[in-house]
Amino acid sequence: MTVPDVLGLWDRSVREHADGPALVTPHRVLSYRDADRLTDAWAAFLAERGAGPGELVGLAFGDPARTVLGMLAALKSGAGFTVLDDRLPEAARTALVARTAAAVWLGDGGHAPEGAHVPAEPHREGSGDPEDAPPPPRPGRAGGSDVAYVLFTSGSTGRPKGTVVERDALGRFAAAVANRLGLTRDDRWLQVASLGFDVLIEEVFPAFAAGAAVVCREDTRALDAEELHVTLARTRTTVVELSTQYWLEYARWLEASGTSTPESLRTVVVGGERMDPVPYRRWQARQPAGLAHVYGLTECTVSSTFYTGLLPADAEEVPLGTPLQDVAIGIRHDGVPVPDGETGEIHIGGPLLARGFLDDEAATASRFVPDPYADTPGARVYRTGDLGRIDADGQLVFLGRVDDQVKIRGHRLEPARVERALCEAAGVGQAVVFPDPETGTVLWAFTVPEDPAAAPLPGEAVRLTGPDRDALLAPLEAQLPDWAVPRVLHRVSVLPKNPHGKVDKRRLAAWAAAGARPPAPAPAPGHPGTAGGSSGDPALDGVLALFREVLDAPALGPDDDFFDHGGQSLLALRLLARLRESRPDAAGLRASALFTARTPRRFAELLAGRAAARA
Repeated sequence: MTVPDVLGLWDRSVREHADGPALVTPHRVLSYRDADRLTDAWAAFLAERGAGPGELVGLAFGDPARTVLGMLAALKSGAGFTVLDDRLPEAARTALVARTAAAVWLGDGGHAPEGAHVPAEPHREGSGDPEDAPPPPRPGRAGGSDVAYVLFTSGSTGRPKGTVVERDALGRFAAAVANRLGLTRDDRWLQVASLGFDVLIEEVFPAFAAGAAVVCREDTRALDAEELHVTLARTRTTVVELSTQYWLEYARWLEASGTSTPESLRTVVVGGERMDPVPYRRWQARQPAGLAHVYGLTECTVSSTFYTGLLPADAEEVPLGTPLQDVAIGIRHDGVPVPDGETGEIHIGGPLLARGFLDDEAATASRFVPDPYADTPGARVYRTGDLGRIDADGQLVFLGRVDDQVKIRGHRLEPARVERALCEAAGVGQAVVFPDPETGTVLWAFTVPEDPAAAPLPGEAVRLTGPDRDALLAPLEAQLPDWAVPRVLHRVSVLPKNPHGKVDKRRLAAWAAAGARPPAPAPAPGHPGTAGGSSGDPALDGVLALFREVLDAPALGPDDDFFDHGGQSLLALRLLARLRESRPDAAGLRASALFTARTPRRFAELLAGRAAARA
């Protein structure tokens, strides 16, 4: 079988769809012909400065479209690319720039390293060279085993790991995803992932392989649910990929506003963490856009499996799906394959595996191990650390992490089993289960209600007693052995995450401990911190009311910090959406404003300044 070369896929799209849109931005549309000639020129510019096979080109743009063009130009020069995330702190950026040792940097963002080059402006549609002008020769001819890109993921020790993906893997991946999703030249894939995150690869190269268009926003700032919806409709997007939590926020907004997905949107790709079946079924019953549930890791070239089916009514989990072409999925226990239906560690093999970790042979050898069960001599397999099984329909099902397995009174338990049972109870949206941190002999459960109005204050864990506790325990006691039933239950407003994106069990335990202490004295009546208290300033009171509503914090005061009281990025998006509904001076304001105006008082002052400037 012929291995698809990533640039060969691009060249085919240029030949077959030369006048079709390749890159769509708020200000211009670049056809495949125009984008091809522009990136040829950029590639020559890069080659003159040392880019070539085995080297890296660093990209540090605030403009997603230029990032996409830079990735393509780097590959044309024969080099690979790396993308510097503009959200990283300065020290982390400096460390990554040093580790990549890129031959040349392109960039114009404030996070660009010193000495980064600013390339020429993209040609506007129709302003390219004459059609009969021969393209410049490509400066570098790289092989399939040369590096395509290096992207960084959080390491278990806190030091990010640079994953090295080769050109062969990228080309195979692009062709496989385009085929699985049935992409055509009529598709438009909206780029929404953070630059530097591997989902960017999935948003770009499968679309180019199919002759489809990549739709880029003006900048990298996050869109709230309403902005996302408007952008999808305005750009006639057909495919978009969202993280699980972002998708849940969009689904919540659609339901609250009584709105359906735009007519043009046909597929929403969702992944990143465990998906609860309830919202998945609800979307499939109400929304015209289909869902594709994906699973994968940076070390295996983004996504490895896709599930696009209609979820059965009796399904306890949303499957991760079946493997892409050129991906081999195996379930193993202590490295030995187990029969379908049995639980084990998910192993991923095949030619889409990364080369390994940048300048880290020990970590590479630990995770990328020889595969004695493969038909190909010298084959490797990646140990994911994820637990799963293959169900009766041949679908991969996620069951948690290998290190999430717990031992209770001599019995091994997968907490996901108990968490699924808790989520089946009426009114429970999310749940996490783990042994108590003191003795490890009793299971604790923390649940998040489906209805935010039923949730406690952020940072508070309410111990369930009486009928509330009994209602949750009764079905568990009917399904599970005694040792597997949690005996200490709390209700919280959110499951907090640690820097690695996992549920922060230590913080939950701290919330529970704080709840066991006597409460602090309540503020005096009429104090602005009192639930419903007034500051005496109507404009401030309006902002304060929305802060309280979104954070579900009735006692929040005018000078209380949004993020100190449970605020996070998705709640920030929700707050901005609510503000725009009621305040004309909030039009066009983005959630990033909350990072500088973090209290209701400061945010009200920001809005007042905007109103005065427009007067």
